[in-house]
Amino acid sequence: MSTTWTPITSEELQKEIDAGVAKMSPRERVLWSFLRVTPQKWALSPWGDDGGGFWVVAVGGETCLYYNDIEDGFNVSRFTRHGVIDDYFCNQDKLQWVIHRMMEAIDAG
Repeated sequence: MSTTWTPITSEELQKEIDAGVAKMSPRERVLWSFLRVTPQKWALSPWGDDGGGFWVVAVGGETCLYYNDIEDGFNVSRFTRHGVIDDYFCNQDKLQWVIHRMMEAIDAG
């Protein structure tokens, strides 16, 4: 018996986001509050086609933070056109890990 993949729902995604935010430091939460957006599906063909795209949860400059629900993890990519993710990544990172690395990069200058 094989299981069929189904895209994550917005409600399930919100639970992932809430769990990550709960584990962020106060400074990381500030960064998150500046970058976060209402989750929205962005295209990333062909990988995201079956699920109608991937959920982008944060945007800063020409960079987006999205949830790859095929791999169950958050990833960062550049974008050149709003609504289209440029690069496919299959990290299985938690939201708080990604925000932590961003904060480290800011602190490093």
